[in-house]
Amino acid sequence: MLVKILIGIAVVLGAAAAYVAMQPADFSVARSATFAAPAGEVFAQVNELRKWKAWSPWAKKDPNARESFDGPAAGTGASMSWAGNNEVGEGRMTIVESRPGALVRFKLEFFKPFAATNTAEFRFEPADGGTVVKWSMSGHNNLIARAMCLFVNMDRMVGGQFEQGLSNMKNVVERHG
Repeated sequence: MLVKILIGIAVVLGAAAAYVAMQPADFSVARSATFAAPAGEVFAQVNELRKWKAWSPWAKKDPNARESFDGPAAGTGASMSWAGNNEVGEGRMTIVESRPGALVRFKLEFFKPFAATNTAEFRFEPADGGTVVKWSMSGHNNLIARAMCLFVNMDRMVGGQFEQGLSNMKNVVERHG
């Protein structure tokens, strides 16, 4: 009887592992918003990492998170590291490409609560009377992350944070613009 139970557990665990392994490994999350401001004003909010505190949704989740900055004040090579509560974790983002008024691309490294390296970017496109800003993140899910995605909708969770960040940034830019 015990052998049959152990075999049954092994079959269930094997089936679950196979199901998780078949989940998509790559992911992409994107949101956009239209700002009543020129691309250069919005670009500056993203390209200068010290400005993120005014609009980042994660800065609101942990205002006491420790931040440190390396490299130039803005543009390619600028880097920010953070360590905060369990909602913001620990990581580093580094600007790897910066084209004024058009694009800012980041290498986004998470150390805690889970290790991951993703690509994030902001694209700025002219629109009637302003700028459309598209914030996206893409990456590769390891087996553990694929298992988590069975229970957590990453697009809704991360996308919701992007929506909040874009809304916060819009308030900052349009209030000061």
